[in-house]
Amino acid sequence: MVVEAVIIGAGPAGLMAATRLAEAGKSVALFDAMPSFGRKFLRAGVGGLNITHSEAPDAFSARYHPHDTVADWLSEFDATSVTDWAASLGISTFVGSSGRVFPRQLKASPLLRAWLGQLHSLHVGFFTRHRWLGWEMLHDDKGLALQRHRFSTPAGDVVVDSRSCVLALGGGSWSRLGSDGQWLQTLQGMSLSCSPLVASNCGYEVAWSQRMQEQFAGVPLKSVCLGIRHPDAEHWQFYRRGEAMLSKHGIQGSLVYAASRQINALIETAGSATLLWDLLPDMPEQTILEKLSVARGKESRSNFLRKRLGITGVKAALLHEFAKDAMESPRLLAAAIKALPIMVYRARPLDEAISTSGGLSFSELDAELMLKKFPGVFCAGEMLDWDAPTGGYLLTACLSSGHRVGQAAVSYLQRQAKID
Repeated sequence: MVVEAVIIGAGPAGLMAATRLAEAGKSVALFDAMPSFGRKFLRAGVGGLNITHSEAPDAFSARYHPHDTVADWLSEFDATSVTDWAASLGISTFVGSSGRVFPRQLKASPLLRAWLGQLHSLHVGFFTRHRWLGWEMLHDDKGLALQRHRFSTPAGDVVVDSRSCVLALGGGSWSRLGSDGQWLQTLQGMSLSCSPLVASNCGYEVAWSQRMQEQFAGVPLKSVCLGIRHPDAEHWQFYRRGEAMLSKHGIQGSLVYAASRQINALIETAGSATLLWDLLPDMPEQTILEKLSVARGKESRSNFLRKRLGITGVKAALLHEFAKDAMESPRLLAAAIKALPIMVYRARPLDEAISTSGGLSFSELDAELMLKKFPGVFCAGEMLDWDAPTGGYLLTACLSSGHRVGQAAVSYLQRQAKID
């Protein structure tokens, strides 16, 4: 027996590809190495599943790298398509104050249950605890391409033949949920070009003092701007307002995650990156300088900063940590408050990252995300070499790429049927 379409990886990209193929009436078998489907998807919904973002299409697509490639996927399945798709499964959504779009229930599990139920009704075959080991290309007696896939299972190795295949193997973070990047060696062994997996949307290590570790780990850093510029350039590579959080090992949070691509590039080329923090983004530096230029008298430094500028807690601690030499100079202290430098040398371990960049090179794929060297083998999701911030962008692109390859695999199978 030959299955028309094998989907390997039951995350959002793989599930979307399976949906499009099954809706077209194709026989589909869905495989995953884990005991259940969508584990990382469920984990992403623990704090309230963010499925997409409501910003304007041009601004939305500009969040991605490489921009043109992902924008092409989004031209067929964009943020509006995501909410329409969720509604088709009976999941209503709302736009939060940040512009992010959430399911009304703020959970991933109802959406995943409805989605898997739909796939069951479309007669998709579900196979868990099947770890993919690779494939070999074959041809049937009419000369049409086949893929023979090998899987390891608790009951031993199995072989499955298919006329088309979608690889949606995930990235390299959260290995305990299935995204372990082991597929990288398999593809490289097939002479496919891949970039190393790199932590993205991740935290970075900072050499905190013991006081900072003990008193401020887990404390949020609110109402700040983060700026990053190349040491040899005057313009900002990144500048945005938001929030971050101190950890025992360094600094993390949505604002840091959004800048991870620029931070990683600087670490790779220069060995470090300097994060410049504006602790009072609503107050011009000249105003700060005027407030600091008043004689402090016998007042303690911490009380002076609190009364004159409202700087307390973690912001005051950061100034003492990184601008101690500037404390007695109003001019230097004002400059530090507007651009406090915190140097980072490396990201936290890959398995702590929300996502990864790197992976299969787009040079190996055609516009339909089919491998040029292997007809009928399509690739989607985080295993491809693209990057995006959190905020619904990651999930939208995974769904969009799954939609692209699902539709492309249907067309491929239709062409093969005409030859047959």
